[in-house]
Amino acid sequence: MSAEVLQRVRGVAGELVLRREGDVLQVISDGVFLMDTRDGRSERLLVRETVAASAAAPARVLVGGLGVGFSLLEALSLPDVGEVVVSELEPQVVRWHTDGPLREITRGAVEDARVRVVLGDVRDLLAASAGGFDAICLDTDNGPDWLVRSTNSALYDADGIALAARALAPGGALGVWSAGRSAAYEQRLRAGFATVARHETEVARGEPDVVWVARSPR
Repeated sequence: MSAEVLQRVRGVAGELVLRREGDVLQVISDGVFLMDTRDGRSERLLVRETVAASAAAPARVLVGGLGVGFSLLEALSLPDVGEVVVSELEPQVVRWHTDGPLREITRGAVEDARVRVVLGDVRDLLAASAGGFDAICLDTDNGPDWLVRSTNSALYDADGIALAARALAPGGALGVWSAGRSAAYEQRLRAGFATVARHETEVARGEPDVVWVARSPR
């Protein structure tokens, strides 16, 4: 089945394409597949496990970034979540959710009274939010080892891990999504946090999706 291009735009970090293949919507960045609406189990797992690991209720949750919206929908479904801040680099992605094709997935969730969308690099928001979040859920790029945007590597190095740790409130938890395993990143995460759990979700092709949940910054 051939994919139908719905929109092709110049984004902050390069060309963005939204296309439809059957019932599935796909987001492509500079020719590289980023995400689609086919599944969403691991993105939901990211939020669910991170919020569960946090000591706070109601929790203030950071979701970075918006993507096709599975993480946001999961956060809003959880009774222990009081506020959701969504960090998204690409304004066009937000527009696809407010009045574009992705609205059929998230059904106006970005307009929920509990949600605040912040446009920009999630690292800038983390740097400005010391102790500000009970649960930080990072689903940025494709994970530490398969980056579409090379500058995102700074989110996954030791300094990036420390930056996220400083943005956690006492008793908070950091969750990180990846499209595959990364022993090197997990080692850095364990160096920065006393407790790290790894969760894997089998996918149709390739390595399992991975979610790390870290607590107790060192």
